[in-house]
Formats: sequence, structure tokens, C-alpha cells
Amino acid sequence: MDFGINADFTVPRDGTHEDAFRESFEEVDLAEEMGLDTIWLGEAHFRPARSVLAAPIVVASSIATRTKRLRVGMAVQVLPMIHPLRIAEEAATVDQLSKGRFEFGVGRSGNVRAYDIMGIDYSESKERFQEALDIIQQAWSGETFSYEGKYNHITDATVSPLPYQKPHPKIRIAASSDDSFGRIGRLGYPIFLGLRAMDVEDLKTNLQEYREEWKKAGHPGEGGDINVRFPMYIAPSDEEAIEEPQGSIEAFFQRQREFLDYSRGRAGTQVSEARQARYDRLANITYEDLLETRVVFGSPQRVVDRLTQFQEMLGITGITAELNPGGFLPKEAVRRSMKLLTQEVMPAFK
Repeated sequence: MDFGINADFTVPRDGTHEDAFRESFEEVDLAEEMGLDTIWLGEAHFRPARSVLAAPIVVASSIATRTKRLRVGMAVQVLPMIHPLRIAEEAATVDQLSKGRFEFGVGRSGNVRAYDIMGIDYSESKERFQEALDIIQQAWSGETFSYEGKYNHITDATVSPLPYQKPHPKIRIAASSDDSFGRIGRLGYPIFLGLRAMDVEDLKTNLQEYREEWKKAGHPGEGGDINVRFPMYIAPSDEEAIEEPQGSIEAFFQRQREFLDYSRGRAGTQVSEARQARYDRLANITYEDLLETRVVFGSPQRVVDRLTQFQEMLGITGITAELNPGGFLPKEAVRRSMKLLTQEVMPAFK
């Protein structure tokens, strides 16, 4: 089981952008010291009070050069928002700097507002994503190639550098809508999942389709490499772990409702009864519901039990802990949680 944490590069309450970078890199250094496997970086645009992680591939380069063992992964690089040749060059550079400690997670994001600000039509995001992924993999072959797509027109490109890993870093695709799971399974990619719009029962249902399509396509094994991101908080007692993060996690899911509300009915977003039902659940969710279906909070033993349950239920091969998704927890509490994760939870799965 791979254990990682999601580094949001969160702006502290009443803090500055400089504070966000300093504290987040301190967290990265602790992750290296404490033996975590992977640090994962998201992509956050136009949220100055929330995060400074607008250029995650640049941050990944810094992490690669300040660590010796820790893997760094994108969770995820939003492919439709930048030219795919530029992404191919930058990702290969990080892979070289890290000497192969890089994982390339990709997606198209559900942040419709960022697309609007950049003037990119979200309804084009699926096609733009697939074109970009095709181009990046051709670029990493090392051969000169041309490409004529709907959105990308490339003539005689030869990319340098090539990745350190051969033929290229592991590519992991994020799934956030029902129609993504089967497609990713057919293509044979590892998958990256989160508990935001979906709960664990939604993931269980959709992963069945992922595995079915995986097997139908003839890929080896029963299914792919499945990494799930869990909001996680660990404290010495169950009571502390449930009481201390309540305000922060409720604020986090309030933001998720606002994101969904902004995107509902927009071109390019999936319209279905299942999606509407998930929105309705999220709009009326209680803290007790969150504890049951969307977060992993508790003492170390309770967390071990919950992760074991989810491992059996979902067949996961990797866990990514979001230790402060709401951004309101003091750094001392986050670091205590990381320490308990590495010293008392991880050994049960290694």
C-alpha cells in the first residue's frame, strides 16, 4: 500500500503567501523525514485566500531537488489549460530532476470557474484532455512527430528532455464523473479518486465498471492501480479526532457545494439523476454523514480499521491523506496527525 499526503499549499488563516510556501515546504521536509511514500500536488487557480498552488509542476521541481527518497505526484495536472508540448517538457524535466521519483496524474478538473476566467469552454474539456494526453505520450517517444487534431496542430516536434523513467512516468487519470470510470478502465490506466462529489458507495459502484471494462479490454489482472484521497485527521483519542476538525471539514464541504452549484447545468458537465442525487446529498449532509461516508477521522487504531474496511471495499492500492482540506487547522495539529499516520497507521499496511 502506497501512503501519501496531499499538499494543498494552503494560505494560513491571517497568513501571507510567503507563509503558505514556507509552512508547506516544512511539511514536505517532514514527509521525507517521517517515511511517507508520496507527496501529491493539486492545481488551484484564482483562489488567493485559499492556495498558492497555481503552478504545481514548478513546485514539484523544487520538491524533487530538496528530497532524496520521497516521490512527487501530480493530483492532478489539468491538461486542457496548457499546451500539451509544454506539459510534456516540464513533466519530463521533473522526472529527470527526481531521478524517476515522479508520477504524472492528469485530469480535466471540475473547476468550471477557472475555465471561464481563462476563456476556455468547459464543454471542450474532454476532447482537449484526450488530445493532450495523446500528444504527451507521442512526445515522450523521442521521435519527431506531427499531430493534427481539433484543438492542437503540431508540425515536426521533437521534445527534449525525455523522461528519466522509460518509456515514461506512470500516468494516472483522475475520475470525478460516472462516465469516466469505464473509459479509464478500457484504456488501462491507474485511477485517482477522491471523496468530494462522491462518497464511498458511489466509488464502489463506479469501480465495478472500471474493473469490468479493464478486464474486457484484456489488461492483465482484475483491475488497475487505485489511489483514493481521503480527508484524514488522526489524534490520540477518537473524541479529539472527531471534535477538533469539525469546523474545518464543514467549511471544506461547503466550498465543494459552491463549486458544484456554480457548474450545475453548464455545458460539459454531466447531467444525470445520479449527479443530481449526489448534489442533493451534499447540500443536506450532516457532520455525522461526513464521518460515515467521506472522511477518515479517529485514533490510530480507528483509522487502521477504517482504512482496512475501505481497502477491502474498494480494492485500493494507494491512500492519499488530506490532512487539512478545510485549511483551518493549526499546523501543530496537522503535523501531529502526520506523525501518528507514519508511526502508528502505516506499519499496519506495510
